[in-house]
Amino acid sequence: MLGRKKNRQNIANTIVGIDTRVNGDVHFSGGLHVDGIVHGNVSADPDSDSSLSLAEGATVDGGVTVPYVLLEGLVKGDVFANKRVILGSTARIVGNVYYNLIEMAIGAEINGKLVHQPEGQSSLVAQTASIDEIDDGGALPSKA
Repeated sequence: MLGRKKNRQNIANTIVGIDTRVNGDVHFSGGLHVDGIVHGNVSADPDSDSSLSLAEGATVDGGVTVPYVLLEGLVKGDVFANKRVILGSTARIVGNVYYNLIEMAIGAEINGKLVHQPEGQSSLVAQTASIDEIDDGGALPSKA
């Protein structure tokens, strides 16, 4: 993707085919390539070299928590990538992106916040911060 040589993070151990729909959360190790649709969260151990690649026309309707994320398709949910996010020209994210390193091609879209997380900062910290923002957003002003 994006003219990169294939490396360990690009090897797919599991493939969700173009005519396949997964209803429910997916937790994996190694590489996951999605050509179809996943209705649920996609996650991998944050301390691993696991990677998710989402093809053009593919969709994840849920959050993504994977160290390496390569997107050409659509994610409707927050993306937590503690190593690297690569967004191709057809990538679309409707949600916040928490990243250590990010690369975007011209045409990629993010409808949400970009939040840099230096390496070593847990994605759980970002998830907690996101929940706190939601809770604080609905707070009533205090009377003085």
